[in-house]
Amino acid sequence: MSTAYDAWIGREEERTQRILAPAVQAMAATLGLDRSPAAGDPLPPGWQWLFFNPAAPRGELGIDGHPKRGGFLPPIELPRRMWAGSRLRYLAGLPVDAEATRRSRIQKVENKVGKRGSLWFVTVEHTTTCAGRTCIVEEQDIVYREATPPGAAAPVVQRHDGEAQWGRDFEPDTTLLFRYSALTFNGHRIHYDQAYARHEEGYRDLVVHGPLTATLLQQLALEHGGGRRLAAFEFRGVSPLFVDRAFRLEGQALADGSLALWARGPDGELAMSATAAFD
Repeated sequence: MSTAYDAWIGREEERTQRILAPAVQAMAATLGLDRSPAAGDPLPPGWQWLFFNPAAPRGELGIDGHPKRGGFLPPIELPRRMWAGSRLRYLAGLPVDAEATRRSRIQKVENKVGKRGSLWFVTVEHTTTCAGRTCIVEEQDIVYREATPPGAAAPVVQRHDGEAQWGRDFEPDTTLLFRYSALTFNGHRIHYDQAYARHEEGYRDLVVHGPLTATLLQQLALEHGGGRRLAAFEFRGVSPLFVDRAFRLEGQALADGSLALWARGPDGELAMSATAAFD
């Protein structure tokens, strides 16, 4: 079906950047790791999201802290914008301190109607290369939605009854969210501006970044992958996690050798679901 944004399908942009060791060291400190990858080491899964992010001037930001609509992404005017999920293939290691290039291409733009009104989904393919090799291919889903009406009932949360074979608690805090926003150059105010998050976007508190949760789940996958290399990872955000309450990262092994993973909120709700496959 043709949409008002068909002209954006197939649009491409390219960014080249060095995978800076100081940024990698800062990410390791942010996650509380004992060791940081050194120059030449492969970048851990999920850490590629620290790089290739747009640096829009202050005057070109919207009220939410994101770059204003238009440019590479279509100018969808719905006020709420979020990263809904991704499908990733890790084909080769992306070395720390190497120069890499990410080429992005808009694959599709779709309109759907949900329980809370109109939704637009934009799927972007990101291909990251280094020294002539394709290292990472990601399909990223971005969703635009209408504002939550004042006084609207909170959405019904999806419970998760899966039996975890292993898991651990994770306790976020405002410093973690600040550091991750800074490292990813993410200006979205729901992660650091409590008044905006509550009164403008209708959240109960500051929101934990979806890609941060996905990075933690990839870390968990490696810990329980039996020393195998992570080859593919897929995640979908289901409900938000908030800065003031701990959540659990859990998983189980599947018969085909892959892992099912999830983040479970403090009231048992499913916050993120994921799968991991290995070489």
